[in-house]
Amino acid sequence: QLQLVESGGGLVQPGGSLRLSCAASGFTLDYYAIGWFRQAPGKEREGVSVISSSGGHTNYADSVKGRFTISRDNAKNTVYLQMNSLKPEDTAVYYCAADYTPYSDYRPVRVGEYDYWGQGTQVTVSS
Repeated sequence: QLQLVESGGGLVQPGGSLRLSCAASGFTLDYYAIGWFRQAPGKEREGVSVISSSGGHTNYADSVKGRFTISRDNAKNTVYLQMNSLKPEDTAVYYCAADYTPYSDYRPVRVGEYDYWGQGTQVTVSS
């Protein structure tokens, strides 16, 4: 069974940090671009960051540039999202998604481009 599982969410104070993990089972992430998305209550799902299957190219939403870092460890079949200097407006359910684009620098941005999705992990930034 092909599955993505997010972990690492939780409650953190403004200015704090969290590291989200996206682990794959049933398939290898080596051939997939991986995106992180988030969805706050009453809002549409929005792209946060994406890393190419090659690992050499990344994109970030303007709202998280300089604070979030995406990385991948293919040996562990896991992609990470390091989130620093968190703000209350970062509060959302965070999802990872995989798009099959082997040996590519392509970074898909649209929700519809992705083949597999995780169930999401809640991130709450509040004092």
